[in-house]
Amino acid sequence: MFAKLDEVEERFSRLEAEMTQPEIAADPRRYQEIAKETADLRPLVETYRRYRAVEEQLAENQEVLDSDDEELKELAREELPALQQEKEALASRLRLLLLPKDPNDSKNVVLEIRAGTGGDEAALFAADLFRMYSRYAEQRRWQIEILSENATGVGGFKEIIALVQGQQVFSRLKYESGVHRVQRVPATESQGRIHTSAVTVAILPEADEVELEINPADLRIDIYRSSGPGGQSVNTTDSAVRITHVPTGLVVACQDERSQHKNKAKAMKILKARLFDLKQQEMQAQMAADRRQQVGTGDRSERIRTYNFPQGRVTDHRIGLTLHKLDQVMAGELDEIIEALTTHFQAEALKSGAGD
Repeated sequence: MFAKLDEVEERFSRLEAEMTQPEIAADPRRYQEIAKETADLRPLVETYRRYRAVEEQLAENQEVLDSDDEELKELAREELPALQQEKEALASRLRLLLLPKDPNDSKNVVLEIRAGTGGDEAALFAADLFRMYSRYAEQRRWQIEILSENATGVGGFKEIIALVQGQQVFSRLKYESGVHRVQRVPATESQGRIHTSAVTVAILPEADEVELEINPADLRIDIYRSSGPGGQSVNTTDSAVRITHVPTGLVVACQDERSQHKNKAKAMKILKARLFDLKQQEMQAQMAADRRQQVGTGDRSERIRTYNFPQGRVTDHRIGLTLHKLDQVMAGELDEIIEALTTHFQAEALKSGAGD
């Protein structure tokens, strides 16, 4: 581990030196590339430097303990437990920082929320989840752009798809994919009985142009007239767009905009994200079983969380976490859940690595 850390520190120092060179400063693209890599390496390098400093302090204290100065020896003995504890904490952090980075962590995401079992109540909860993620996005200064929506007459969504843009969006949201279950008394329930409904959430990393090439010959594009709930015409022109990716059979339709070009652009964003996700799932399926221990991270058929309104609690079933703060969670306060999930899956990755 330390040989690798020495190499990383050496590269970091080289990059810092490069950034001061006039020819690099004159090339904005190259300067940005170096600045990004430097920023990515900084937490690891700074942690390693602090680790070495603590090691040096421990060595110095050991020398003092071997000396004849009783007063200094007492001071050294007092410092040892805290230094040893810090060294162990820094070593753990270094192991985490050395884990292979998910190449998608810095990407924007396409968020897809669909009502499952539960009829109107599921559609209403889909709208609640979209508000929850929107509020979380506001807290983190992310931008949300609705790409497609299929609203119901009661204020819910059969489906809503949005692009979420900002820093480390996929990194924060990637564990949200799966079935979200709600237990509550629906507004339409006259007997006060608790109903259970389900909504599926998919978090798809936005595909870069260089990562995914689509052959135009593989696409079938249909243009038709938009229609709203009940079939009434929304537009008087043919502006709705349906794109079919023939090799995979994936179909995306978009009719929210009055412009055919805007609908086509939004539909292509969704299609690219779905194709990129499909491509990644195929790659993961080819890996060995011990390399596919992403329990619950991407399986959209798995029930991952329950929101129990009568008891005011949220339970994440993957890690056994229960919080009695449902109102705050629904208001977008997701960090406690997200950080617990991140810690859990990082620990799983460390255990997997230790077994190799």
